[in-house]
Amino acid sequence: MNRILMLIIVTYVGLGVMLYLMQRSFIYFPTGAVEHRFNEAIFENDGASTTSILLNKGQKKAIIYFGGNAENVAFTAPEFEQAFKPALEAEFLEVESSPYSIYLVNYRGYGSSEGTPSETALFSDALALYDHLVLTHESVFVIGRSLGSGVASYIASERPVEKLVLVTPFDSIQSIAQKQFPFYPMSILLKDKFNSVERAGNIHSDTLILAAESDKIVRRQHTDKLIESLVNRAPEVVFIEDAGHNDISQYPKYYQSMKAFLKAR
Repeated sequence: MNRILMLIIVTYVGLGVMLYLMQRSFIYFPTGAVEHRFNEAIFENDGASTTSILLNKGQKKAIIYFGGNAENVAFTAPEFEQAFKPALEAEFLEVESSPYSIYLVNYRGYGSSEGTPSETALFSDALALYDHLVLTHESVFVIGRSLGSGVASYIASERPVEKLVLVTPFDSIQSIAQKQFPFYPMSILLKDKFNSVERAGNIHSDTLILAAESDKIVRRQHTDKLIESLVNRAPEVVFIEDAGHNDISQYPKYYQSMKAFLKAR
């Protein structure tokens, strides 16, 4: 009996140590640099150089996009390019134009960005990027998808972001991790908590929530907790029918809702 108990304890402690040491490999899945045809903008912060794909350069308004934990924004760029056409091309094609310069962010360690991803580093880079762009654009809107929703929420809690879009957002990574590993105290073990629900009381932005009805990664309860915590200004909430966590942007309602929200006064 004592041997069995000792084996259980050793196994529990061993798995806990492994979970603690490897936790960031469960959160971040850096994508390497790939060849693409788009412009890039390079930003320096805290001794690290990060790159963003830049669409529609030179517009008065800007959008910063923070993607998911395994997203290669070079593959996201064609979708944004199609959805947010610059004015001259849109006029030629007889479609509605969207006058935004769009910065699709490569986190540290992603694409050709330097460094290693962590919550502290991502937050610092995001705030520095926002502060830089407000000096060169009349308005800066922020979009965050999945992991990026935690980054976008942080910016909106620290700065007066006019419009905020959160795609498949969660209350906190700690909350999600606790359900995945119920026998471990994630509040103690987890380094990068991305606790958006805790920051929500400091967010005063007009906010759009885009959620996937069939999301199996960020369950409805995690999104609902975040929605309920945005007490300063009730968010606009759109649940996209049949969409999953990874394919939500393939549904027409995704960009339609986003564009209408950003355009509205």
